[in-house]
Amino acid sequence: MENAYIPHSDAPVLNTLADVRAYESECPLNERFSLQSSYEVLQGAAERFGDDIALRFLLTAEENEASLDVSFRQLFARVTQTANALHALGVGKRDAVAIMLPSTPQSHYATWGSQAAGISNPINPLLESEHIIQIIATTGAKILITTAPHRNDAGHWKKVIETINAVPALEKLLLVHVEGYTSEVPVIERENLEVIDFDAVVAQQSADKLLSGRQIKGDEIASYFHTGGTTGRPKIAQVTHRNIAVVSELIDHLYREKGRLTAMSALPLFHIYGLIAAGIAAIYAGRTTVMMTPDGFRNPNVLKNWWHHAARFKVKAFSSVPTILAALMQVPVGDNDLSCLEDIGSGAAPLPKQLRKEFEQKFDVRVTNGYGMTETTCIMTRQRPESPGPEGSVGTRFPYTEIRTVVLDGNQVVRDCEPNETGVLIARGPHIFKGYLDPVDDAKAWVDGDWFNTGDLAFIDPDGFITLTGRAKDLIIRGGHNIDPVIIEDPLSRHPAVAQVVAIGQPDIYAGEIPIAFVQLRPEYRGKASEEELLEYCEQHISERAAIPKRIEFVDALPMTAVGKFFKPDLRNRAIERVLSETLREAEIAGEVRAYYEQGRGHVAAVSLQDAGEQDKARAKLENYPVVIEFESR
Repeated sequence: MENAYIPHSDAPVLNTLADVRAYESECPLNERFSLQSSYEVLQGAAERFGDDIALRFLLTAEENEASLDVSFRQLFARVTQTANALHALGVGKRDAVAIMLPSTPQSHYATWGSQAAGISNPINPLLESEHIIQIIATTGAKILITTAPHRNDAGHWKKVIETINAVPALEKLLLVHVEGYTSEVPVIERENLEVIDFDAVVAQQSADKLLSGRQIKGDEIASYFHTGGTTGRPKIAQVTHRNIAVVSELIDHLYREKGRLTAMSALPLFHIYGLIAAGIAAIYAGRTTVMMTPDGFRNPNVLKNWWHHAARFKVKAFSSVPTILAALMQVPVGDNDLSCLEDIGSGAAPLPKQLRKEFEQKFDVRVTNGYGMTETTCIMTRQRPESPGPEGSVGTRFPYTEIRTVVLDGNQVVRDCEPNETGVLIARGPHIFKGYLDPVDDAKAWVDGDWFNTGDLAFIDPDGFITLTGRAKDLIIRGGHNIDPVIIEDPLSRHPAVAQVVAIGQPDIYAGEIPIAFVQLRPEYRGKASEEELLEYCEQHISERAAIPKRIEFVDALPMTAVGKFFKPDLRNRAIERVLSETLREAEIAGEVRAYYEQGRGHVAAVSLQDAGEQDKARAKLENYPVVIEFESR
């Protein structure tokens, strides 16, 4: 059935910064967007779209599998029932509810119901127990909602038991059962823990109204998000109800010219983008979202049958990451009709321009990139297909968002950068989070009062297009995973053979970066300790799988600054030279690579070829790495 909702004829396109400014000047934010909470957002969607389908859930993603369909009205009813169930269990507006779930309709009920009763705390189920325990202890949650043991367990139930045993403050365990996915629950031997069937307790509640009588205010905390989970200590970002409501209304308004449509998603619902932009904002816009299995892209059927389901459900759009787009390039389309497909969103890592070009040509679609993070409620900038801006840019700012690039001295702005001058990107706006839960983290997050320091380096051209050039903060970003080098360096430094260690991100075509480590061995272990031995040690002692180094390189000494700090740019240059040189060798192109760091441009790879006639071939092999490539004549 075609969606009946007609887009507004005056839906803004906003191709340029001038369009954005005109849009802002036409109407103040609070007059244009009035919703104050995620609960109001879902209520609005239920009122507008009623019995139309909001979610189509595929358990296995096998061909022609029957979907479990949830209407907009049913979704809002289940959220209300969940909120009432949690209220009955003692959850107040300042109480966190830990949610460790795969992507199922119950994930939506649990998340938005928790926000209507208290504060949701979505947690990545693939994190190691140590991090899960830290997050729950930090937020003070007394209730954990998770699945019963399931067929793709990946250590899930072991983590659940370890968590409830390590956090005595947890009083209730609400278990989600999914037919065909979960199995029976073993006996849980922990005193003072009430084990409750999630679906059963929710079904008992009224769907008519919030029994708490709560009137949610926009500045109240809706969710605690852990920022990546791969840092040495979890930082908890506080996202407000107004943050979520503004983003939902803004995305609906800006993309309304496309009309209502069906989108497909395999993004996790514990991640800010999957939950907000591809989640509640899509619901508010009246989109039908095909949920591709509890395990998303980790289910092999998802990629294998992606084009089948895209054609079957007449999918017009989906969001993904470069690694998945590259994998989809290799999946045969067969006789599936993909003429329905129009728009692909890419994020989490730099989008290689060759990958974008080939994907657009092969599937006759538009691929756009954007920029945002947990602390900005997932949005900050966007590209428009009609005006993507210079190659490598992430587009222009969203309306009602202020963005500057500045020179900083500590937490003070020295001056604003000139156009095309690289500086630290700072932002403020109605979607910027309320701060970190820990005051120590929060004190470092702001400059000049209420400007959020993203920690990213960028330049803004005279037309307002933003290009990221690096990071001021020392993170490794692997396909959207924020990895603090400390989580690699601390465990590895405890190996008896290791004297000193530095972890960095090595450029990668699809993941943006992959973690590697440079190790200086103790004198008595030189020539004895092996890379294989240390990598095996990392497998055993690094708590987050995404942080395990892909390789370890031994050095006689690590580069230092004049004040005795490790000088990581030298090591990044060394990693760039190695990976680009290997790429040239594999392509049977003779040449040398010299990497250096240049203020305003970031890391530059100067390539010198033996045969200048092979420059086009070499450029095609190297241009997708997230570094500046320059060719030098011999």
